[in-house]
Amino acid sequence: MSAIDINALNVWFGEGDDRNHAVKNVSLKIAKGESFGLVGESGSGKSTVLRTLVGLVDDWDGRMEVDGKVLGRKRDGAFYKTVQMVFQDPYASLHPRMTVDQVLSEVLKLHGFKDVNDRVNRLLEQVGLGGGFRFRYPHQLSGGQRQRVAIARALASEPRILLLDEPTSALDVSVQAEILNLLTDLRAEFGLTYLMVSHDLGVIGHMCERIAVMQFGEIVEELDVENMRKLSAGHAYTQHLLESSLGSVR
Repeated sequence: MSAIDINALNVWFGEGDDRNHAVKNVSLKIAKGESFGLVGESGSGKSTVLRTLVGLVDDWDGRMEVDGKVLGRKRDGAFYKTVQMVFQDPYASLHPRMTVDQVLSEVLKLHGFKDVNDRVNRLLEQVGLGGGFRFRYPHQLSGGQRQRVAIARALASEPRILLLDEPTSALDVSVQAEILNLLTDLRAEFGLTYLMVSHDLGVIGHMCERIAVMQFGEIVEELDVENMRKLSAGHAYTQHLLESSLGSVR
């Protein structure tokens, strides 16, 4: 049984003449414990796949399964205990008037945990932040620290699957590697499954075993990271992406 199984997914935005077919007949399977990358240029539909899977998009058809359970139009609490998402912009995804403690405590209480105080401390330790960050507001944190808080929030429900939507693209280059290494360590420690979106093949090459390449809403090719590093692709668009990123995926 796959962790994520998507079959013939189509997604639309807008109405009437303005209706846009954003994702077209996308199918993919991700094994438990795997880190899988979705790559492509802006507007290719890769983030839309994640947002549809997590329940943020309504107009879609096809079939999506998580841990063998078929997803309908609504996501219940059990889904969000299994699947969490880390967004691109850590500042926008955190409430500006809530401290780190409030952000994490709220999620823990929502999922029914009782030992909130101990769990908040543990979450901060897991993402490399000490207790001194607990009562700070987002504007008092650096971009990398905010993304660590966002990752801690995603881990609060003890999920098995993380959806990572360009988790380092809003960060300084010097901080990106720290966050990627943190995500790698967390995956190893907790046996997590990752579905990661990025336009940066260097990031994907560092994080993932397999990738799917998207163009104009469609998957044009799947390949493993070894072939990606060898610049061995069957589709012209994939080859173009690889050659454009020459050096960053080695």
